[in-house]
Parts: sequence; C-alpha cells; structure tokens
Amino acid sequence: MLDLKMISSAQVAKVSSAMPFWLSFGLIPLAWLGAVYGGLWVIALPIATWYLFSIIDAFMGLNEENPDVATSEDDLFWYTTLTKAWVPIQFVTLFGVMWYVTGSGHLTAVEQILLFFGIGVITGTIGITYSHELLHQKPKSERWLGDIALSMVLYSHFRSEHLLVHHRYVATPKDPVTARYNEGFHRFFPRVLYQSLTSAFRAEKAMLARKNKPWHDLSNPFFRYWALQGAMLCLAILIGGWAGLGLFVWQAFIAVWQLELVNYVEHYGLTRKHLGDGKYEHVLPRHSWNAAHKASNWLLINLQRHSDHHYKPDRRFPLLQNYTEDEAPQLPYGYPIMTMAAMVPPLWRRIMNPRVREWRKTYYPEIEDWTPYKNATNPLPR
Repeated sequence: MLDLKMISSAQVAKVSSAMPFWLSFGLIPLAWLGAVYGGLWVIALPIATWYLFSIIDAFMGLNEENPDVATSEDDLFWYTTLTKAWVPIQFVTLFGVMWYVTGSGHLTAVEQILLFFGIGVITGTIGITYSHELLHQKPKSERWLGDIALSMVLYSHFRSEHLLVHHRYVATPKDPVTARYNEGFHRFFPRVLYQSLTSAFRAEKAMLARKNKPWHDLSNPFFRYWALQGAMLCLAILIGGWAGLGLFVWQAFIAVWQLELVNYVEHYGLTRKHLGDGKYEHVLPRHSWNAAHKASNWLLINLQRHSDHHYKPDRRFPLLQNYTEDEAPQLPYGYPIMTMAAMVPPLWRRIMNPRVREWRKTYYPEIEDWTPYKNATNPLPR
C-alpha cells in the first residue's frame, strides 16, 4: 500500500509540474468566444497573449532553477503530450472558426479581420513555438506534426532554414535570422522573409548535391512543404470561399510576423568570434539572449531559455537550463514585452544597444573593429 501511495504521489508531482505549460490551451476558448459573440471578444487573444502574461511575469518574477538533464522520457510524458496535442487542436480551431464566421455572417468584416489577427497571434506565438520543439525531435511522427503546424501558417521552409542554416550559422553574418546591431525590425523583417526562404532552399539543394541528386529530386522536402501548404489553402477555400482564403492568409502573415519578432529579439547584436578562413568559434550560451521570466516561459515552453537551446539543441524544452549573467546575456523583460518594444526602433535601441555594447566589452574586449560582423552579403552559396 505504501508503494502505491508513493507511485501515486510521484505521478501527481509529474502532472502538477507540467500543468503551468498547458496554460496556452486556455487561449483556445477565447478564439471561439470572439467568433460567437464578436465585439471586444475579437481582441481577447492578443490582449491575453501579450499583456496578461506580461503582468503575470511582473508578479511572479524569474524561475532560475535548473531541472535534472538526466530525466527520462517517461517522466516527460505530460510535457511532450502538450506539444503533440496542440497541432490538431489548432487545426480544428483555425478551420472551425473560419467555417463558423464565414457561414454565419454575424460578424462584420472588421471583426473578422481582428479575430483572425488574434488567431494569427496564437498560431505564431504558440503554434510555431510548438512546431519548433517538434521539428527538433528524432521521432518522425513529431516532425510530421511540426510540418503540419508550419503549413497552417505557410512557413514550412522554416524547418529547413532553422535546422540547416540558423543553428549552423547563428550569430554570424552568414545567418539571415541573426539581427545585426542597429538593424531595426522594419528593415530586418523584409530581409529575413526573402533570405530565410532562399537560404533554406540552397541548403536543401546543397544536401542533395552531396548525394549526387538534383534539387528537383522528390526527396527534396520542399515538395512536401508545397503540398502541405497547397492543401491548407485549398481547405480554406472549400470551407470559407474567397473570404476564408483571405482570412487564412491574413492569420498566416500575422503568425510569421510574430515568429520573426521573436527571432529578432533572440540574437540581436550578438556575434561569434571570427577565427579566420571563414570559420567561427563554437556556439556558446553567450550567443543568445536569455530570459528567465516565469509566466512567459510557461507560455513559450521555455523558448526564452534560448542560450541553452542553441548550446544543446537536442534537449527537450522541460530540460533546458537557465544561465546566470556571467554565462549569458540577459533580457530585461520576457518576450511579450520585448517583441512589442522591437516594433518601436528608437525604444528598442535605447533598451538594447547599451546591453550589446556591454556584452562586447565583457566577452570580446580584444575586438576593436566590429564592422566585419555587421552585414550578411550571401548567407549560402547559390
């Protein structure tokens, strides 16, 4: 009997420790409330995602504790289940709300646009974050779920760009997604939209060439990306007609905007030391901005522990480690506040530029000329 009690209490502890990360599922009912009632409910999603979690951050502070990296997969069940469960729930919510609002006709055009702006906020903030976790895993089933989630925001190439380009070249001029010092988000965004797509395609093309295969070989994942995205576009038309297609593309754009805001924040102004002959030092925790804010890490499944993610990309999100100020640069606030600040370049520079300069003095006092680290000319060979 004692053993049963111990097992039961252990199971309860595992569930309770994972439960805060399930808070993101509480955003789903807000999408349906907006669809059914309209009015102010149509802006509930961005308010909850951006402001509510920022307020909770302010009250709950930081979580600087580090989990045991030797934790078994079985003990992570409730953590891994949430990323897998999100994808079908997002699919049903996205297309279910689309079917309802385009069929009922009780929302004005403005209300529909605002509602799908909010849906784009969660398909980007939550959906792409969860797909990012899934595409890093070894099981094919998880990678497929990641592909499906990315196809819902028409950004399937993110998988190739992230795994083959970003993790290899992060914090160097060869990485399109690393924001340069003094580069405002409004310049970064159009640049990265083009360069991330082209660099992803070149990376896959180069991999096929090493196997003596042409880019148009059917093993090129871009054919899978295009097929999945095409299926999503066709489904949007079947469910909601041209209005449904428009709403689908609109939420996809907002989702990508949310993703690239986060990308902008994660590595702004940070660079790995050039060793000569086109080589750079190994990726270290110091090459990503770290944030230990508790509530926003619940929302983003520890994505803000980004220093450890790049240092150990294979670690599942509940095992990611936090780093101190001596080991990695720290953001003053969580991602929700920092991404809002990034939309106002003068404010962003006032907050972050002094921190970048201090980072350079701390880690690389010997480098006096940072000009060679500034611009990316050609991230990958054609």
